Amino acid sequence: MAFKIFVVNPGGGTTKLAYFEDETRVLKEEIEHDPAELNAQEGISEQLSFRMREIKKFVENSGIELSEMDAFVGRGGAFYPLVGGVYFADDDVVKDVLEGKVQADHPSNLGALIVNALGKEYGKPAFFADPVSVDEFDEVSRLSGLKELERKSLAHTLNTKYVARKVAEKYGKKYEELNMVVAHLGTGISISPHRKGKMFDVNNANDGGPFSPQRTGSLPTTGLIKLCFSSMYDEKEMIKKVTKNGGLMSYLGTQDLKEVIRRMENDDYAKLVFDAMVYQIAKEIGAMSAALKGKVDFIVITGGMARAEVLVKKLREYIEWIAPVEVVPGENEMEALAFSALRVLRGEEKPKRYRDYVKYRR
Repeated sequence: MAFKIFVVNPGGGTTKLAYFEDETRVLKEEIEHDPAELNAQEGISEQLSFRMREIKKFVENSGIELSEMDAFVGRGGAFYPLVGGVYFADDDVVKDVLEGKVQADHPSNLGALIVNALGKEYGKPAFFADPVSVDEFDEVSRLSGLKELERKSLAHTLNTKYVARKVAEKYGKKYEELNMVVAHLGTGISISPHRKGKMFDVNNANDGGPFSPQRTGSLPTTGLIKLCFSSMYDEKEMIKKVTKNGGLMSYLGTQDLKEVIRRMENDDYAKLVFDAMVYQIAKEIGAMSAALKGKVDFIVITGGMARAEVLVKKLREYIEWIAPVEVVPGENEMEALAFSALRVLRGEEKPKRYRDYVKYRR
């Protein structure tokens, strides 16, 4: 008898849903929400009843019965730091989210709240897995160079750990047996070294690393300070500039990688910008390989940009000498969540209690 799992992944303007029977995805849906209705809510947690209503509306028309589910699993958010793994989406994490005890008011925080409510309603277990805030840093990874600014572990952890597990399984190994560098290449870029199942460093995509379609990555420090004090931008404008309007968007006026690749055929500047992004990605992979002291079993390339063959080909030219390169394109978040719950249901992994692992590190 297959295990039945209902998956919930809240995003900025959508809620992605999926129904799995064991590893097989039976159904998927992406509910697009009315921006005006979303913006009418003062905070992310206030969207709970609104999104629940939309989910129930979809379920009523889908032919599936939530009462038949063996488990519910939702995306984990920008909570306070946690180690990786599967967690019960219990009242402790819900309380922290509702009280604002999170690192950011992000839509992903709603995942645990939604499945907690569904689990209670139908009397079934509810989980979240590998949230954005997974923190398995070595202590040396935290120091930035300025005492007042600690480096933070915020990354695309869900997909990163999922593809690392997939690559390990492909070669008959366990994730916990290997050393890998995983590069998640999306609108933001997270590149992390994994030592025997522990993601002990990562560039926070909003604060450093390579530039990406939207984000600036690391910047010349003194120049950034001067720009902040130039009176040209206020704080909100600067944050938006480096997290939404940086990278490809800054140089080329678009975050669409496909468009950039098309323009490269007749636009030398577009090619230069593209090549610079690949160059910076390669440098960060090299840095994280050094963090593993060169003992790298695999380099894994994933995320939406990993679908671009020209990018992967150019990147291989820089990094193949370090270790074998595996490409797992896409974000794979729904599968990652479903398979996390499935490991628990099969007894392959024991779920953690949020209160036992949360670290109130600011």
